Amino acid sequence: MQAKQLRYETDIKPLFRASDRSAMEWKFDLWSYDEVKKRAPLILRRLTAGEMPCDGRWTSEKVTLLRSWIESGMAK
Repeated sequence: MQAKQLRYETDIKPLFRASDRSAMEWKFDLWSYDEVKKRAPLILRRLTAGEMPCDGRWTSEKVTLLRSWIESGMAK
């Protein structure tokens, strides 16, 4: 059985809440595929370090999902 391909629009974008988007809009838009793709390694690093989001850490499942999306080529 083949694993489902992770996509930004259906799997990654929903991880970012409206409050996350608002907090980061001064730097980039978390709801923009192009901007998240460009900064994906930085976003992953900050999430892993617990620096994002500002109101608490992501679960390990969410971090793993983002990492898997990056490693699989960051499909839109």
